[in-house]
Amino acid sequence: MTAPIPRDIPDLPAVPGMPALFASPVPATAVVAPYRRPLAAAYRLLVALVAAAAVTVDLFLGSPIRVLTYFTIQSNILLALVMIATARRAWTARRPVSPLVTGAALLYITITGLVYHLILAHASSPFAMTGGTVSGWQAVTNQVLHTAIPIAAVVDWLFLTAPGRLHLRMAATWLLYPMTYLAVSLGRGELILPGTPGRYLYSFLDVERHGYKSVLGNALLLGLAFYALSVLLVALDHARPNPIRHRAKTGFRLQPPVG
Repeated sequence: MTAPIPRDIPDLPAVPGMPALFASPVPATAVVAPYRRPLAAAYRLLVALVAAAAVTVDLFLGSPIRVLTYFTIQSNILLALVMIATARRAWTARRPVSPLVTGAALLYITITGLVYHLILAHASSPFAMTGGTVSGWQAVTNQVLHTAIPIAAVVDWLFLTAPGRLHLRMAATWLLYPMTYLAVSLGRGELILPGTPGRYLYSFLDVERHGYKSVLGNALLLGLAFYALSVLLVALDHARPNPIRHRAKTGFRLQPPVG
């Protein structure tokens, strides 16, 4: 006869020197081999070159210091730099640029296009800046910086960028730059003599004409609109499909059974 098996068997003591195994997520880059995206890199480099060329032309046509103070110029320069960085990452199969940076560039260039077409260039807007006649190269760069580049940035985001990388916590951080730009613009206006042309670069920030109460009210409404736009971009980024699905080789293959 065999001895009965006891119901309660004590656990074996842990072997000294053996580290415990903790469950930790494995990054996708450790399993899926990175892959190059030359078409995306070429597109982004082209957008960056066009934006840089338009900004350069504007710098030659006007006063460089004044041109560089425009939100349009600054947002296009930022987008060009981000596009160059993302193009390099796509070409060399490296990790993408932080979504905090790419999302900020997308938001600012979108603001540039929307504010221009809905407020500054709209004839029925009380802040329309259509008094002067723009022609020649300046008219070309005006459309490139306010229309073509914003559309190109949105196309890159929708069709060449993986979704789900933007997060709501980034929205407040993105607004720091517009708030800083507002403070600098108002401070710049105070340092320039009243009556000087171009004292305030945008009509809705013209304290000399509308007063601080109206200008700060306009800034508050624009700030709320910019935050709503930020939230919308985040929501769309999580709702849109993935345009760059790629079946990368993992290095593991199932072999048929032998025999």
